[in-house]
Amino acid sequence: MRLVFAGTPEVALPSLRAFIDSPRHDVVAVVTRPDAPSGRGRKLERSPVAALADAAGIEVLTPAKAGDPEFLDRLRALEPDLCPVVAYGNLLPQRTLDIPRHGWVNLHFSVLPAWRGAAPVQAAVRNGDDITGASTFRIVKELDAGPVYGVVTEKVRDRDTSGDLLTRLSESGAQLLLSTVDGIEDGTLRAVEQPTDGVTYAAKITVEDARLDFTAPAVAVDRLARAVTPEPGAWAEFRGERLKLGPVNPVADVTLPPGEVLVERKRVLVGTATTAVALGEVQAQGKKRMAATDWARGVRIEPGERIA
Repeated sequence: MRLVFAGTPEVALPSLRAFIDSPRHDVVAVVTRPDAPSGRGRKLERSPVAALADAAGIEVLTPAKAGDPEFLDRLRALEPDLCPVVAYGNLLPQRTLDIPRHGWVNLHFSVLPAWRGAAPVQAAVRNGDDITGASTFRIVKELDAGPVYGVVTEKVRDRDTSGDLLTRLSESGAQLLLSTVDGIEDGTLRAVEQPTDGVTYAAKITVEDARLDFTAPAVAVDRLARAVTPEPGAWAEFRGERLKLGPVNPVADVTLPPGEVLVERKRVLVGTATTAVALGEVQAQGKKRMAATDWARGVRIEPGERIA
């Protein structure tokens, strides 16, 4: 089939590569977010999807909005049979959805109808889900509510960060999306409406949402820290300045007042509402990321000092 692939970040690359490598399909263009400022110099950079498409000699479309008339004219001229979508990051109005013969098919990183929305993987980690997965569905106007073509599942491991889990799902999900498009082309696959029970939502996580609350139980601190790693990144305040934090490890045999810091020879502990957690990597303002023990030696923590 003639495909126009829509996606933006690295998580979309396994799916785009699968379609580029497939002998059954022709990726005639990709749709991605416009070039964005990046780094200290704020130099404009291509999205990962655009960079891969450039390397493969595929036309790149970067509309500011997916309903722009110029973009719609070009999309019609390309005559796509289907548009696969992975983390495109732009709203698709109905006039855009109506153009491809088989519609737009999205790869979403949850087992729908659970965790519709922008941050399904983060929600699964923070919620302590044992199993999550990925789903392919036909995009409709309502958020992530379209009929489902297929599902793969993935166990959430005890120490998974969102980044770890999303990396695995991007690979298994790419094969799911490819097989879904193959099945649509063959006429052997039909979408099934989502059940009305079990619908949950996963809103985008902001920087403020990623602040660790050490008055919460250790299990909640641990889950949130892993859920927001690598983006937007966990943090707290120490001596009035923001301290970026990597994942922490619950420590069953030590109890400290919430937020109080205890420096030992090989670990740095912080109290919670239950037992302590051991800090992993930290990054103070203006400093490089380092092991918590190195940071603690440098700042010379006084007895009773707290992270909040």
